[in-house]
Amino acid sequence: MYLDQSKKKEIFEKYGKSNTDTGSVESQVALFSYRISHLTEHLKSNHKDYTTARSLTKLVGKRRALLSYLKDRDIERYRALIKALGLRK
Repeated sequence: MYLDQSKKKEIFEKYGKSNTDTGSVESQVALFSYRISHLTEHLKSNHKDYTTARSLTKLVGKRRALLSYLKDRDIERYRALIKALGLRK
């Protein structure tokens, strides 16, 4: 399995306030970014997997909404997160 509990805790510990901080915007965006990169790699070799393509589109929309929320609330945290994740915005 590509995303087990230890990987989730690692992501939450790195981008959240602690390894149990699953609700902060930073940790959610980091988890979505990890899942998006995994699904993107999957679709490169399985281009006819339309269900995964739809899931990828939904995840990108959720991440975009969270990033917009963070940008409106706290621009400095937004800029730090974009830089840490290496997202183009």
